[in-house]
This record gives sequence, C-alpha cells and structure tokens, in this order.
Amino acid sequence: MNSNLHQARISKAIEALNNKDVIAYPTEAVFGVGCDPDSETAVMRLLELKQRPIEKGLILIAANFEQLKPYIDDTMLTDAQRETVFSRWPGPVTFVFPAKASTPRWLTGRFDTLAVRVTDHPLVVELCQSYGKPLVSTSANLTGQEPCRTVDEVFAQFGEAFPVVEGETGGRLNPSEIRDALTGELFRQG
Repeated sequence: MNSNLHQARISKAIEALNNKDVIAYPTEAVFGVGCDPDSETAVMRLLELKQRPIEKGLILIAANFEQLKPYIDDTMLTDAQRETVFSRWPGPVTFVFPAKASTPRWLTGRFDTLAVRVTDHPLVVELCQSYGKPLVSTSANLTGQEPCRTVDEVFAQFGEAFPVVEGETGGRLNPSEIRDALTGELFRQG
C-alpha cells in the first residue's frame, strides 16, 4: 500500500476521533466501530448508532497495556493471573478487569469492570499509537445485522460518508474471546 495514502487514512481517522465522531476500522475478525473513550459525546453517538444500551458496557482496544492503565485496576491480579493475560496479548482475547473508580460509567455500564484488549492487528496498533490512547471497540453492525467484514459492507450499513479506515480484517472467523482476568471464566467463545 502507498504509505502516503496509508498515513492520510490514519490522519483522517484521528481528525474524526478528535471531532468526537465514530469511525470504523478492521480488527482481528470483523470491522469495529469506535470512538474516543474519554468523550461522553462520542460514546453516546456510538451507542445511539448501534442502538446499544449504555448498561451493557463497552470494550477498549489498545496498542499496548500502558494505554489501558488509566482505565483499569490491575493491582488485584496475582503474578500468575497477570502472566496468563500477557501470554494472550497482543492478540484476539479480551479480558475483563476491575475498572478504576475514575473510569466513566459510559464505558463500564452497570459493571465495576471494563473489558479491554491489546490488539495484534497492525492497522489498529498504528491507529491507537498515533491517537495516543485506546479506542472504544464494538462490532460494526446495526442492530439485527451481521457484523461487517469488508469496507463495502460498512458503507452498505452505515452510508458512503461514514469514516472508515480502509484495510483488511485479520481473517479470524469469530469476534474476540472474552475472559475474566481474575477468574479466567469464559464469557464469550472466540
């Protein structure tokens, strides 16, 4: 891919994020929609777009663990639990951590926890690194529709003007596995 075109796409996505807009981008299995996790306005736009109740909580996707530290409390993890999490990251496994008391309810919903993932998708890693923080990440689909796996499917569901970081998904068939970081309990099969 032309690196200037690639950089332009990343810059355009960051501009949309800074404007509190929702963007779409490829992840390990499907396209995700995301926004600035620190902007209540942006998160409310995402929830309205997805017709998703705030009580369900959201997932943050990040380039590295450091980006997640402002939102989660990992002090309750034992060395063994921490080792289990880090053995699966970066990768397509989402872990549910205790949330910091300062983490906004628009992210945690009715929970005192937050689902987070350190991705291994190169485009999302670059996007999060360039943006300087994680993104909210939920599947790109309207309620009742299948998650989008291509740019064309994103445009078909959300409209031709929707901001999309073009690229390929990671080729996985299922969305990320979700596990409890403390207990290892499986919430969603990957």
